Amino acid sequence: MKPRVVLDTNAYSALMSGDVRIAEMLSDAEEVIVPIAVLGELHDGFRGGTRRKENEKILALFLSKSNVRVPDMTASSAERYGEIKDALRKAGHPVPTNDIWIAAQAAEATATVITFDRHFEYITEVGVDVELLAT
Repeated sequence: MKPRVVLDTNAYSALMSGDVRIAEMLSDAEEVIVPIAVLGELHDGFRGGTRRKENEKILALFLSKSNVRVPDMTASSAERYGEIKDALRKAGHPVPTNDIWIAAQAAEATATVITFDRHFEYITEVGVDVELLAT
């Protein structure tokens, strides 16, 4: 069975920079989920760069692929966010807010997060591609 994956912002950036590992992971995926928090971070980054329009067109093309989905934020997403944030606080592992939202949507979709951020390892509610974290 093909996996469902959630693409973190840094993994999308690596993909756009030609990272073959990310491309292979996405080609093997049944579904590629791009959370709203990732879109927000990307659009913020585009506004800070010199190729905003070009980057926006490339993103729109990526999002139009048949196996790519941007999920809605739901009450379930918010509940999962609260559970994950509470567990991290109790364990003494602070994680950036947007990454908790990304994890919440990954947990909701039962998907593996593709990321280079090691702090996702503290979020036990989601799977993380450890191959990328090892690099």
